[in-house]
Amino acid sequence: MAEARVKARRESVLAERFGVFAECLLTGVWIAVASAGVVTYPAAFAAGARHLRRRTAHVGGGWREFVADFRAAVRGGWVVGVAGWGAGAAVWVDVQAVRAGLPGGQLVGAVGVFALLGTLVAGMRAAAVWVPGDTWRALLAQAGRRTVLDPAGSFLLVGGLVLVGCSALLIAPLAVPVLGAVAAAAVAVEERYRRR
Repeated sequence: MAEARVKARRESVLAERFGVFAECLLTGVWIAVASAGVVTYPAAFAAGARHLRRRTAHVGGGWREFVADFRAAVRGGWVVGVAGWGAGAAVWVDVQAVRAGLPGGQLVGAVGVFALLGTLVAGMRAAAVWVPGDTWRALLAQAGRRTVLDPAGSFLLVGGLVLVGCSALLIAPLAVPVLGAVAAAAVAVEERYRRR
């Protein structure tokens, strides 16, 4: 009896890469939906980044795993979300000082904007490596160091934030799937840094 040989069907490189791109767009929608709680955006980004890490590692995962990761990340992530909104409010006050023409306002405003960008990048880098059981405090401390030690990766993430902002200004619904591309960029930046 002759055994029938069955060849495992492989995707073409183009199909595989387009699949990752499509998964990024879908993940952006999931991140946006999970961020509807206003202070849940760090947990949503962490769950999205973990989903994309699973996808690129060819490990199964879908909506249920995303929700489970989101629930685990939101336990401490909501505090990070509140702190992020507080930092945004402080920068808004700085910008108002610049607009009012207060002495030294331009310097304070510039420092505030750069500090906010650094905080956002560190938050994205922390979320990109989050796994259940990690504490946000430790993740953010390590991500802050990586933000400074890897300026090229940090600049790439700032570019991703600018892309989301431009997408929102031009075609508002386009900003939602672009969030997934930014999550993929954060995962790629962290993987690049790890391999250095």
